[in-house]
Amino acid sequence: MIVDQFYLGCLSQASYLVADEVSRRAVVVDPRRDVSEYLAAAQQRGLSIELVVAAGTPGKPSATE
Repeated sequence: MIVDQFYLGCLSQASYLVADEVSRRAVVVDPRRDVSEYLAAAQQRGLSIELVVAAGTPGKPSATE
């Protein structure tokens, strides 16, 4: 499993690129508005981003609430 964390200190916000090493399929969890970092990381590692998941936004309920 591949797990890359992207942390934005000024917002105290972490997001993740999670992928399977065999299939090279990836998921982005809690992305920022500017997705260029995720796209560049995926391309560099030879990954295909298949899904984007927003686990929760401050002040708004998450999908599980």
